Amino acid sequence: MKRRRFLALSAAAALLPGAARAELRWTGVALGADCEVSLTGDPVQAGRALAALPRLLDAIEADFSLYRAGSAVNRLNADGRLDDASPAFRALMQLSDRVHRLTDGAFDPTVQSLWRAFAAGTDGRAAETGWPRVGTQPPSLPPGMALTFNGIAQGFATDAARALFESHGFTRALIQIGETAAIGGPFHLGLQDPDFGQLGTLTLTDMAIATSSPFATRVNGHPHILHAKGLPPLWSTVSVRATSAALADALSTALVFLPRARIAALDIAEVRAITLIDMQGNLSTL
Repeated sequence: MKRRRFLALSAAAALLPGAARAELRWTGVALGADCEVSLTGDPVQAGRALAALPRLLDAIEADFSLYRAGSAVNRLNADGRLDDASPAFRALMQLSDRVHRLTDGAFDPTVQSLWRAFAAGTDGRAAETGWPRVGTQPPSLPPGMALTFNGIAQGFATDAARALFESHGFTRALIQIGETAAIGGPFHLGLQDPDFGQLGTLTLTDMAIATSSPFATRVNGHPHILHAKGLPPLWSTVSVRATSAALADALSTALVFLPRARIAALDIAEVRAITLIDMQGNLSTL
């Protein structure tokens, strides 16, 4: 399942002064998303960092891609058990559990079973869902259940790429791997909704942002972002700015199902702002 994002870059990084500093760009595809990285700094060091990026993304896809035969998540879904889960896989399961609890169960990777049912043209009532039923030591699933990390893995990859470039000493970069993270800034991003177009501009400095629009794509008439209990989305678009792209990704996925009062009551230290676009195209920021 490919989750489309509606966060558009509207102002790129400006070149910094100095002959030894330049802006380099890398583009590619990972986890079903178009990717772009813009680095400002020493060209030789940038080349080294960018050369390491495909290998990093390949390792993440080997864990979490539903499109790759033999990936860890596909093996777990097929066998019901994953005895060789990587540290990254275990870390993402831990974060998934945290966001599941923070959002009253709205974030739930077991919706893959429901997505399969809808894709097959059935009503989904027989789909096996429920994150609390997932085993962790080792990762294991009840019969008929399947996981998707499409609502968090792109943010996880974005965080990993940001850490890579920080380890190479970069102090200004914009990283877009399904979600967006900034090293330095400011970077100005246009927030768009699939139905109402661009409705605002956001500024990102040393922060990550993730945006989810449940009706951007449909699965046999159903919004592509699903609630494990079949609840309908309440928002046309939700955008979350946070210190972690993975956390922002998971929250933006889940918050499309929560009412405004519940979203406003969230107390998460890493979150800086939540922007909501309702079904009438009205934008508000908490």
